[in-house]
Amino acid sequence: MIPFLLTAIFAFLLYLLLTAGSGNLGVWSPAELVMGAFLALIVAAIARTFLCRNHTYRMANPLRWLVLAVYAVVPFFLEMAKANLDVAYRVITGRIRPGIVRIEPGLKTDLGVLLLANSITLTPGTLTVGVDEETNDLFVHMIHVKPGAEKKPTLDATEITAWFDFPAWIRRIAE
Repeated sequence: MIPFLLTAIFAFLLYLLLTAGSGNLGVWSPAELVMGAFLALIVAAIARTFLCRNHTYRMANPLRWLVLAVYAVVPFFLEMAKANLDVAYRVITGRIRPGIVRIEPGLKTDLGVLLLANSITLTPGTLTVGVDEETNDLFVHMIHVKPGAEKKPTLDATEITAWFDFPAWIRRIAE
């Protein structure tokens, strides 16, 4: 019951955040509040284990959501900006060495692997093409693989993201 309630509250707050300013009762209309509550209950019925998997309430901690917001705004945004410049440089100059590398991030949770895979995929010039479900290693296609990197069996994630250690940030959030 607790996972259901936490997920419903989270979904309702997210709905309110996304629809703020569209009504006449404060910032929401009464019909909109009712619809938000209805949709939050449906979302909670479907995805009640999102915040509380295996009766651990780790992702229900607001501090973890704050760290996630800081991660999205500072390291991820800066790394994405740097990658955009790198991809533009490589397209203009033609210095491209594409390849697939294996990354061993050492993450234990599915949410952590999902966050890292999405962070890598959203960064220009990289694409997560597979996950080894036994070891949680990622297979990443890169627009430019440094010479000698393809000979290593696995790469450290910091070799892909030069400024920030994405797995360390994700461990603070999801593990």
